[in-house]
Amino acid sequence: MSSAEVFQAYSHYYDLLYRDKDYESEVIYIEALLRRHGVLGKNLLELGCGTGRHARRLSEFGYKILGLERSDHMVASAEQTDVFQCVVGDACTTRLGRTFSAVLALFHVVSYQVSNSSLTALFARSAEHLDAGGLFVFDVWYSPAVYATRPETRLKTVSDGKFRVNRIAEPKFYPNENRVDVHYTVLVEDLQQGRLASFEEVHPMRHFSLLELELVAEVCGFERVGAEEFLTGKRPGEDTWGVCLVFRKR
Repeated sequence: MSSAEVFQAYSHYYDLLYRDKDYESEVIYIEALLRRHGVLGKNLLELGCGTGRHARRLSEFGYKILGLERSDHMVASAEQTDVFQCVVGDACTTRLGRTFSAVLALFHVVSYQVSNSSLTALFARSAEHLDAGGLFVFDVWYSPAVYATRPETRLKTVSDGKFRVNRIAEPKFYPNENRVDVHYTVLVEDLQQGRLASFEEVHPMRHFSLLELELVAEVCGFERVGAEEFLTGKRPGEDTWGVCLVFRKR
């Protein structure tokens, strides 16, 4: 299954699987981070916006957000408004012909760039879409934590009264590539019709050191102005799985 096909299948149950995700706290954190680093305007571009759950909350702070999402199903499911619009596109290749005050890539969008070419392309497109002095804000899996506390097989079960979804996540490590392939087995039960369906997919996830990201960023015209644990603001360490980085366009 191609990367695009994986996200197309996954998108049908995305919001149900992540309905326990604390979008409210994350948006409050991101908005404070933007202000702390002196975001120069209110126009934002969000890469991998999904159905817009971050963006719609950010718009309540006065931002106007354009979302770029590779899954046409998610874009069709998004509730668009006059301050949040989203379009189908690949963050590594799409050129919108306009610039923004900040580019956001949340929920490990950058960690999905497992090749050097796709990583460099995403940084280059982000730079092209930024005003001078604009901010690129994103979170990644952090290599020291991945090696110190390796991920384990996990089961997640969610239900909305119509469907019950069981997802088994099994990680496979590729230490020479700074990559963990998460193999998902998803079992979906239609509680009203009594029918079962299942599918499998693999999410290749890359983890990064700070120096690795700084090298790519420098080539693409950025300087790092912030790195901290996502949500807490703590200094990254071996127990920090999710690191949030802020790069400024030179």
